[in-house]
Amino acid sequence: MRQAGRYMSEYRALRGRYSLLELCRTPDLATQVTLQPLRRIDVDAAILFSDLLLPLEPMGIRFDFVAGEGPAIENPIQSEADITALRRFEPREALDHVLAAIRQTQTELAGRVPLIGFAGAPFTLASYAIEGGHSNTFARTKALMYGTPAAWHRLCDVLADVVSDYLVAQIEAGVDAVQVFDSWVGALNARDYREFILPHTRRIFDALARYDVPTIHFGVGTGAILGELREAGGTVIGADWRTPLDDAWQRIGFDRAIQGNLDPTLLLGPIDRALAAADDVLARAGARPGHIFNLGHGILPMTPVEHVQALARHVHERTRQ
Repeated sequence: MRQAGRYMSEYRALRGRYSLLELCRTPDLATQVTLQPLRRIDVDAAILFSDLLLPLEPMGIRFDFVAGEGPAIENPIQSEADITALRRFEPREALDHVLAAIRQTQTELAGRVPLIGFAGAPFTLASYAIEGGHSNTFARTKALMYGTPAAWHRLCDVLADVVSDYLVAQIEAGVDAVQVFDSWVGALNARDYREFILPHTRRIFDALARYDVPTIHFGVGTGAILGELREAGGTVIGADWRTPLDDAWQRIGFDRAIQGNLDPTLLLGPIDRALAAADDVLARAGARPGHIFNLGHGILPMTPVEHVQALARHVHERTRQ
């Protein structure tokens, strides 16, 4: 879950010289950042350094990152005309820098660990595009969704096509697995997810089905819609720290793998408490095949890197016994 970041001094050094978008758009730099965590932490896979908002710009939605505030959309979607004006694009051209970073990273990895690519899911991308940035209420997003459902579905159709093409291009460039991030879809109940989101997210996973790569479907606060996430697709379903792992897996179904998941804020406290919580996650998994131990969201910037290192070592020691 977002391995690279400000908790690492070498990443902060690069961010002192380059903006986040410069890092994402420069294959040499994106490769360098992707590899940084592997040199410090005993992880089992590398996660491509990129940002889930990158497909928005070729669609005509301009954005930048504001220090201390996160992404800011310059021209948020405010009307049906804005949706009509959105452009579909060829990711192998508009986002070739991402694909170049994948190829370069795989050369550097030389098969040492798999490389995971990713993209944002329709609800999460739509919410950024409509709200103009992050939101706690998703009021504008839901107002469009409830008020003009036909326009909402047109928007999600475009996003599903764009994300499908983008992930296929990543697979063709060489990633070993892909993750679909629906970070904010936990803001919806099961009925609304089924009506407004599920058909579009399912189209993405259906488009990936012909490729022999694992697909991870991740969201935050999705305890109420785990069954719907499973139905939408993914060979691996993410479950965050709010739902006990054994309960989440029961609801997802044991024929799917699960990515589950430690509260990242535990790494800010005493390390023995974090390791005890990790033991609880592992105990709930019960050594059943298909469990990917992970954090429930990204590593927070103030996290001591030695805590992350200790957690990875601890999980490996426990699971090798």
